[in-house]
Amino acid sequence: MHHYLVIYNRREGRIVRGQDYETADIALKARFTAEREFSGQSDIEIVVLGGESWESLHRTHGRYFEGVQELAAAALAGAAAPGVK
Repeated sequence: MHHYLVIYNRREGRIVRGQDYETADIALKARFTAEREFSGQSDIEIVVLGGESWESLHRTHGRYFEGVQELAAAALAGAAAPGVK
C-alpha cells in the first residue's frame, strides 16, 4: 500500500499538491509540515490517504479529483433523483 499526501483547495476544487510516500510515518510527517505551511488558510484541506495507486484514489476519493463544475453537477443530479430528499 502507498500513502498519499493530498493538499486540496476546497474553494477552487483542485489538488494543490499530491505526493506518494512509501510509509505512513513519512507521509504523516509531510502532512504536519504542510499543515504548518498552509496554516490559517481555511480553504485548504490536508489529508493522507492510503491506496494501491494514485488511480485507485480517483475511485475511492473522487471528490478530490473532480473540478467544481463536476461536483456541482453530481450534487444537482443526486438532488433530482427520485427518492432523494
